[in-house]
Amino acid sequence: MLGPTGHTDTFVRSNLPPADLWPEIKLGDFQYPEWMNAAVELTDKMVEKGFGDRIALIGQGRRRTYKELSDWTNRIARTLVEDYGVEPGNRILIRSANNPAMVACWLAATKAGAVVVNTMPMLRAGELSKIIDKAEITLALCDTRLLDELVAAAEASPVLKKIVGFDGTASHDAELDRSALDKPVQFKAVETGRDDVALLGFTSGSTGVAKATMHFHRDLLLIADAFAREVLQVTPDDVFVGSPPLAFTFGLGGLAIFPLRFGAAATLLENASPPNMIDIIQTNKATISFTAPTAYKAMMAAMDQGADLSSLRVAVSAGETLPGPVFEEWVNKTGKPIIDGIGSTEMLHIFISNRLHDFRPSTTGRPLSGYEAMVVDENMNEVPRGTPGHLVVKGPIGCRYLDDPRQQEYVRSGWNVTGDTFVQDDDGYFHFVARSDDMIVSSGYNIAGPEVEAALLKHEAVRECGVIGAPDAARGTIVQAHVVLKDPALASDALAKALQDHVKSVIAPYKYPRSVVFVAELPKTESGKVQRFKLRAPAA
Repeated sequence: MLGPTGHTDTFVRSNLPPADLWPEIKLGDFQYPEWMNAAVELTDKMVEKGFGDRIALIGQGRRRTYKELSDWTNRIARTLVEDYGVEPGNRILIRSANNPAMVACWLAATKAGAVVVNTMPMLRAGELSKIIDKAEITLALCDTRLLDELVAAAEASPVLKKIVGFDGTASHDAELDRSALDKPVQFKAVETGRDDVALLGFTSGSTGVAKATMHFHRDLLLIADAFAREVLQVTPDDVFVGSPPLAFTFGLGGLAIFPLRFGAAATLLENASPPNMIDIIQTNKATISFTAPTAYKAMMAAMDQGADLSSLRVAVSAGETLPGPVFEEWVNKTGKPIIDGIGSTEMLHIFISNRLHDFRPSTTGRPLSGYEAMVVDENMNEVPRGTPGHLVVKGPIGCRYLDDPRQQEYVRSGWNVTGDTFVQDDDGYFHFVARSDDMIVSSGYNIAGPEVEAALLKHEAVRECGVIGAPDAARGTIVQAHVVLKDPALASDALAKALQDHVKSVIAPYKYPRSVVFVAELPKTESGKVQRFKLRAPAA
């Protein structure tokens, strides 16, 4: 049963799924006050707890304390309410790369009681238009360096009425900044309910049609009180760094919510390339890193060249399944594990993970405290241990799509159906097999693309790879490997044959890639996830 609401604009609450289509929500020990504002908890309350002089955000050449962040967000919140008429429950879109100004805008809009939609700078007008229309967004805040596509989307939108520019650099010289400059640093934040929607996280399904996942104020704190507390064991001395965009719920958690919840610091990079990550880790003595397996490979190469990354005490693998060879090499070089886990936009963040002192190579780990998971067949019956099936999960957070018929696909019998194929072993650890749509059926065999990728990565010539199913007249589908070599000059039919033989020697021979395509690079999302659907298109 939903608690009271502080929203006067009731659009989001009215568009929650019907109660009978919700997953079972088990809050357990995760209890929060009936009235709370997540942004206040991450700023003003942290100042009250004595963290005011500690560094909260690092970026764009500046270090900002918790007191500075609290004042900054209060000024912007005042501006949103007093100058732009924001009412509790209004949706506000934010368009920016990862920088402190984006975090400040998100927190300020949340303090004002708005429902925030963070978006990536890579999105184009057509993609932005779908988000704007779906969420009925009337106000957008945009880094002035990224206005063009948003302006084009606004021109085509019947709902977006106003775009306000902010300066994502250290200069603070744009409309929103100038308006906020004259405001007092005190702001009485909107009293929102713990069950009020605070964030809409957009995700695309197999059809490519955007879905909006709805997350409450309590959910934003809960992911920190679950994963960050239990697995990362965050302290105020930690310094976070990472590559996932803040527009992804994974990045928002790892680079904003987690550090701010515990009085730690976040380093924000607009261009989080591996060289920049390596540099910033050394400069700021970062202790917790969120990035993709390919970046960890680059870090290990940099260590061989003398880079000092010894400050890192936790490495979290993001965006893509962590191959066993990368894990093993990292442990050998650092003596510490890479934390692999699985989460989803629907569940807001990670729900199954390895731990610092409870991990096994090539596994995803065990459910966090307060979560349950099992592997089931098509009829939602649990399969025997060691048998592949569909991963389902339930816990204190669950899928709630904004007015979307696909709610019935993601939630079945009270469980969240993640769309992943997993195996659970006899000790209770979960092993990722493939995204359910990444399973390759060839000549009657079920072949998991990630398993073939892990085998290929054991070959010394391979830098990275993506494996898909490609159409074949005889077998229906064959395994096709798209391979990036460490030395592109080595590409040849002879090396392709050597890679095929190598895979046959590492895993069951029927799984070997019958087609090997050498490529200069793999298509990826901003978080480093390989976009296999782009590899499938030319194959088809």
